[in-house]
Amino acid sequence: MSDGGNAIFYVLLLVLPLSALFARRLPLGRVAVMALAWIGIFATGLLIVALVNRNDWLVSGARELFYGRDQSVVGSEVRIPMADDGHFYARATINGVETMMLVDSGATDTALSSAAAVAASIEVDKSAPPMTVITANGTVQAHPAVAKSLKVGGITATDLSVDVSPELGEMNLLGMNFLSKLESWRVEGKTLVLVPNAK
Repeated sequence: MSDGGNAIFYVLLLVLPLSALFARRLPLGRVAVMALAWIGIFATGLLIVALVNRNDWLVSGARELFYGRDQSVVGSEVRIPMADDGHFYARATINGVETMMLVDSGATDTALSSAAAVAASIEVDKSAPPMTVITANGTVQAHPAVAKSLKVGGITATDLSVDVSPELGEMNLLGMNFLSKLESWRVEGKTLVLVPNAK
């Protein structure tokens, strides 16, 4: 939405409750007090939205409160904490769309659920016969596709081959074809460290 559209939307949000107050034909003093209260509530809401949009630490703090400690970037390395189930989940961006991915060194290729592929506008080649994809939890049938961009922290892989399968449910797997593009990756205690290629 454009800035002009945003301004009109916000004005309408403020005008509607104020017009309702005037329509009730209350004493002018009471209307003024209630109008000021509505303006204060509206201004506070706008301030909160502005702070969240401009301060990543607020978003990160909220995510940590509900989902646990988040991944971080230290220098060029991406550090991903172990989840309660003992797995590592990377916060990735696929074609500009953020999604969570299970880091699966047992998966040959990166694999996406059908929902994740649709959200990232990834076109599946259904003309090709389905292939068998090996994951840490077994094998699934999938169709080949290509992600123009898959980013984890500051690490980006372009034109990455991915397999799309409805059998994954809501799970997305970050496989070896992404991990092999790194300089290295290792586990330090309960933290997975991804080291980008220096080239």
